[in-house]
Amino acid sequence: MCAPLYFNIYKELGVKVDSEHWYDHVPKSFETDHEGKVTILWNQQVRTNRTIPNNKPDNIIRYNKKVRCMLVYVAISADINVIKRETEKILIYKDLIIEIQHMCNVKAKVIPLITGATGTISKSHNT
Repeated sequence: MCAPLYFNIYKELGVKVDSEHWYDHVPKSFETDHEGKVTILWNQQVRTNRTIPNNKPDNIIRYNKKVRCMLVYVAISADINVIKRETEKILIYKDLIIEIQHMCNVKAKVIPLITGATGTISKSHNT
């Protein structure tokens, strides 16, 4: 589920991808678009001034000119737990969001992309 999602995010944001199809694309740990407006970190630990246990989201998307940052987390859960998992991920990364906002002077938020085993998705937040 993650590979086509990341591939499409990269293409949508103008980041050069190394292949024509998502199944051939291997994400790099650090990507930027051709204009330097967007930086994407994939599967990278965030170094902070204080110890934060949950500091490795799936993707970090930073809009360099707009002073915005999004932490993307993707998970598959039982259908009945989709909203619960989404809330858990927002709470788990709360400390990291606060630290990123403080250290980098950006507005940051968590984008949890939780899908149920049979395709259920949550629409309880605005992305």
